Amino acid sequence: MSSTLSVLIPRGDIEYAVARLGRQIGIDYSGCDLVAVGILKGSFIFMADLVRQIGLPLEIDFVTVSSYGSGTKSPGNISVLHDLRVDVRDKDVLVIEDIVDSGHTISYVMKHIAEKGARSVRLCTLADKPSRRETPVHIDYLGFTVPNKFVVGYGLDFDNKFRYLPDICALENHD
Repeated sequence: MSSTLSVLIPRGDIEYAVARLGRQIGIDYSGCDLVAVGILKGSFIFMADLVRQIGLPLEIDFVTVSSYGSGTKSPGNISVLHDLRVDVRDKDVLVIEDIVDSGHTISYVMKHIAEKGARSVRLCTLADKPSRRETPVHIDYLGFTVPNKFVVGYGLDFDNKFRYLPDICALENHD
């Protein structure tokens, strides 16, 4: 069976949301010692566009966590494959994520970073899928709320494919 894609959020709307988020984050973190931490691989496109919009001097780092494997449902076990290299002690950390789904992964990452002594840890996510939430998550900066569909594009993937799409699309017939 072949997959079909339908555009949920076009690139123009994404660009507008990224600019809006960047302006607000720039205001909120003015004068702070900010570290932007992207969760790889999904956040890399969003993060690159976002940090250019923030307009403040900041450090950048990444973490890589595994929670999905090659399917569309999270097995629930989370492991850190690549940890922070920047010392976040007494710094303000903005975690940048592609999508918050069940909440398990981002909750784990936020706690993991807080335990490293960050002054503050806030979350910016491109997309939120609250219909799938199993673990409570506070989102400080949100691009879009998406329906309970499997979404790809603008960094979001299915089995490491479709990240390149400039729009956020619903992937149908993917099983």
